[in-house]
Amino acid sequence: MIEKRGAMVKPPAPPEGSLSCRGSVYCAAMQDDVILRTAGLGKRFGDRWAVRSLDLAVRRGEIFGFLGPNGAGKSTTIRMLLTLVSPTEGSVELFGRRPRGADRAVLGRVGGLVERADFYLYLSARKNLELIAGLRGGGETIDEVLDLVGLAGRAGDRVKTFSHGMKQRLGIAQALLGWPELVVLDEPTTGLDPQGIKEVRELILRLPSERGTTVFLSSHLLGEIEQTASSMAIINRGTLAVQGEVRALLAGGDTVVHVHALPAAEAEAVAARQSYVRAVRTSAGRLELSMPAERVADLNAELVRAGVAVHSLVPRRSLEDYFLSITEGASDVAPRARRGDLR
Repeated sequence: MIEKRGAMVKPPAPPEGSLSCRGSVYCAAMQDDVILRTAGLGKRFGDRWAVRSLDLAVRRGEIFGFLGPNGAGKSTTIRMLLTLVSPTEGSVELFGRRPRGADRAVLGRVGGLVERADFYLYLSARKNLELIAGLRGGGETIDEVLDLVGLAGRAGDRVKTFSHGMKQRLGIAQALLGWPELVVLDEPTTGLDPQGIKEVRELILRLPSERGTTVFLSSHLLGEIEQTASSMAIINRGTLAVQGEVRALLAGGDTVVHVHALPAAEAEAVAARQSYVRAVRTSAGRLELSMPAERVADLNAELVRAGVAVHSLVPRRSLEDYFLSITEGASDVAPRARRGDLR
């Protein structure tokens, strides 16, 4: 792998003037329809900061993807959003109110599924939901949510007979009891087979349009976020790396260009000499270049001029490419890359 310089992407500097617009907050979302906002949010465990100075803004009616590598602080953040963990610094606002003390009732407008759902295995799916509804309301919607997640036909069965995927769907059902205005889903497709993942994806897509529900979605399946989310934030090492609309973020910056050319060693050397090529990698005997899409024709001309036989140049910028450019750019290899070490 040849890295020519780090790929850390920083969001544009926000306008000054308010607490929620300081630092790296996504200020385009600073409107009356922001229903979830964090300002300088942080959590420290001993001497280690799991999350630090995190500013997020989630607008009503959107599907907001929340991404980061393992250990980046996603689950800790979600627990702070749902008041399961107290922040060390900063604040959380839900619908313009801080969910503490007298304003704790605002949590009644929020549903959540954190990592995995726990149920009384010897009780039926319906009875489990009735118990949950007895604590926080929403009992009148039990049949609706069971039907929505495809469990209406198994409502009377004991949960111990359910597969892992069915338990996950029941967990989503309990998060939707009472039709909350905001639902926070942490890895909702964990353990699901491809058909189950597809069903959950379709369910998530329907929530804003059919129910007006805002979805805060954390997932390690980048393809699912790319297919569902309208906005997203990526955190790395507990801090915000970038936030914005998915389409706009993927449209900007570098593109990954897959190159099939022979001889491969000469093609790699030519690519590495071009100032606009940010990184050169080899994968399955082909090159993967990080570079501006508008310079693909220039690269093709340089390869041909060097006597390289070019079979294909395919620009492709997926969320996976973008995610790796953000998180790898902030990794320990970045300082060496900035020094131009091409080994």
